[in-house]
Amino acid sequence: MSFYGSCRNITRAISKHPLAGKHPFKAYSRFLKWQISQLLFPGIRKVSFIENTSLLVKKGMTGATGNIYCGLHEFEEMGFLLHFLREEDTFIDVGANIGSYTVLASGLCRARSVSFEPVPSTFFHLEENIRINNIGHLATLWNAGAGAKTGKLKFTSGLDTVNHVLSENEQSENFLEVIIYPIDEIIGESAGVRLIKIDAEGFETEVLRGMSEMLKNEELRAIIIELNNSGERYGFHDGDIHEKLLGHDFKPYSYEPFTRRLTLQSSFNDVNTIYLRDADFVIQRLHSAKKRTIFSETF
Repeated sequence: MSFYGSCRNITRAISKHPLAGKHPFKAYSRFLKWQISQLLFPGIRKVSFIENTSLLVKKGMTGATGNIYCGLHEFEEMGFLLHFLREEDTFIDVGANIGSYTVLASGLCRARSVSFEPVPSTFFHLEENIRINNIGHLATLWNAGAGAKTGKLKFTSGLDTVNHVLSENEQSENFLEVIIYPIDEIIGESAGVRLIKIDAEGFETEVLRGMSEMLKNEELRAIIIELNNSGERYGFHDGDIHEKLLGHDFKPYSYEPFTRRLTLQSSFNDVNTIYLRDADFVIQRLHSAKKRTIFSETF
């Protein structure tokens, strides 16, 4: 994609973003400042995230740069995490990338995090973001993927947020072998897991197969999962995931952070969906959570 095409897509995303769209001048200013800084001084830069947290970011880190422009790249889901998690909780981050969600969970909510990132170069940036936010005592990091059973799988590399397990019919010159663990094997019967985020680029079905015991644990009340049909490359279907979660008493919701309002959905969204169990418990937490401020907006 050309530079101008990329800029057009970013400006469109900013205008539609529920937070940045309220402050377009600030968002576009951040975008231009970032582009100029990378043109003059390319490479990793430490940028402010939200409140007292920071991220180390470089050009090409799609989700991370989205945080620069928009404050919180995935506003509804990140806002939900900030309102839902408490200090006594454990958060599992499958597909942590450079750690935006982990930094929010442990850096702001002070919850414990267990974060999985299979690609070594990305895992290095995850480690660095945990280090600069001084949350190493709260975040346990695994340079591994999550799946149905322990083993090794081929992963793409160099695709930033869309690195994924290679399917049987997929060819790639740039790939690496990574180890995969079931979440049940890593976490065991550990108490306090309240929220799991799964962003596995189509491998979500296998991730869920490896956490069958975790799904039975009633302490787990929320799952944020990406369902965008990318599982079809492996013969998986998002509808099957939806039915599996319904079978464990999870239901799909949308969340509006400004009003802290949950809305029950008839099905899953085309990107991320928040699945909840025991909505009354969740609502009580959301309404009693500490207020957060970003882009001069308090939510």
